[in-house]
Amino acid sequence: MSHTGVEVIDFLLYTIYPVIGIFIVEGVSRLTRAPKWLKLWTQAAVSAGFGAYYWFVLPYPQNFPMTGLVLFALALALLYQGRRARISPEKSPY
Repeated sequence: MSHTGVEVIDFLLYTIYPVIGIFIVEGVSRLTRAPKWLKLWTQAAVSAGFGAYYWFVLPYPQNFPMTGLVLFALALALLYQGRRARISPEKSPY
């Protein structure tokens, strides 16, 4: 992907890193039996962290502003679901 300044393997790794982070939070929360809302809010923080990194920290030809925007949108959705899970845990399937 020479037009973005990022190799294909690096692009795939940049795509996989947030997924790995969210799965790690899922695994740790299951092992510790954390409340659903805490798990979802932690996943939102991971998503927002990767979004900020991809959008603002990576240098210009290698940054991914659209990916960062999508990760921020995912973080908002996770915050909303975490709020719903905190208000009524029995109605939250997550």
